[in-house]
Amino acid sequence: MRIAYVYDAVYPWIKGGAERRVYELSQRLARRGHDVHCYGARWWEGDEHIKLGDVWHHGVSPPYPLYTKNKRSVKQALLFSLGILRKLECGFDVIDCQEFPYLSCFSARLRSGSASFFITWHEIWGAYWLEYLGRSGYLGMAVERAAAMLTGNNIAVSEMTGRELMKLGAESTVVPNGIDFKHIHSIMPADSEHDLVFAGRLISHKNLHMLLEAIALLSDVNLLIIGEGPEAPRLHALARSLGVDDRVSFSGFLEYEETIALIKSSRAFVLPSTREGFGIAALEAMACGVPVVTVRHRMNAACDLLTPETGVIAEPSPGSLADAIRAALDLSGTAGQKCRELARRYDWDVICEDIERVYAEHV
Repeated sequence: MRIAYVYDAVYPWIKGGAERRVYELSQRLARRGHDVHCYGARWWEGDEHIKLGDVWHHGVSPPYPLYTKNKRSVKQALLFSLGILRKLECGFDVIDCQEFPYLSCFSARLRSGSASFFITWHEIWGAYWLEYLGRSGYLGMAVERAAAMLTGNNIAVSEMTGRELMKLGAESTVVPNGIDFKHIHSIMPADSEHDLVFAGRLISHKNLHMLLEAIALLSDVNLLIIGEGPEAPRLHALARSLGVDDRVSFSGFLEYEETIALIKSSRAFVLPSTREGFGIAALEAMACGVPVVTVRHRMNAACDLLTPETGVIAEPSPGSLADAIRAALDLSGTAGQKCRELARRYDWDVICEDIERVYAEHV
């Protein structure tokens, strides 16, 4: 098959769940004999067309910043959408467009011709648009709904996203995100040990303030926070004011292998986020043999990954989170094998076979 992926952010120049999905699937599909191309913004220097690994990458718009004042840039979305309209080639068997930032979905649909056109959905924002943009959020909701109606070939990366698409009147096939299980398995645990580890961006919906308040209720538990983000100064100050700064460590950004090693040497991984389109960090922790604590919320797909043997789901409050942490720490001695068995099912090689089958059924 001749396959095109459309997404403005390109791994490894931009690192995130959607970027990693496109990279992992495109490289594996190319190694399986398919002709695979990725269309994104030109984050690299030099020629507009480059080959990264086994996949051709085409830069269709300038590397304009993705975010303006912590919100996705409308100008950048327009530039990329126009670039797709002008430069996406014809003759593909499959075009798979990542849903955000929406406008490119409409451009890719116009250019798709006889190709089987897919949209991969990582999140459905719905009413969250109003929180994000105020009254202007109604426009975001309308555009999201219109994008969901562009094709009958919607792919959801989680059961949660599939349920939310159904509310918009769109059916979907769930093909989840994945992890490199073999690589994670090969990494040795770190020498240092922690009771709890969090890894991710320090942003508001990760609810790290709630985690620090939960730690204040657990007098004998220590926590390592790995990551950077705009919430960092507030979190440092909160840890001091709660009197837990002697039990909470902030490492800043670490390389992937070092992060995995530290998770492996911990007793539990905590993800108090209320917005996770999939929850790759939770799955990576389970691949390390570590149970996961997360919080119940309609926009947190990580809840769908856990079983009673591999983690604990708390209500979004410090007290409930503290109780869940204690339960996960009690679980840590017996959860390792079950966690790894569950995570192995999401290895990228398995997910690649799934997506290849879905594409083939529609060509």
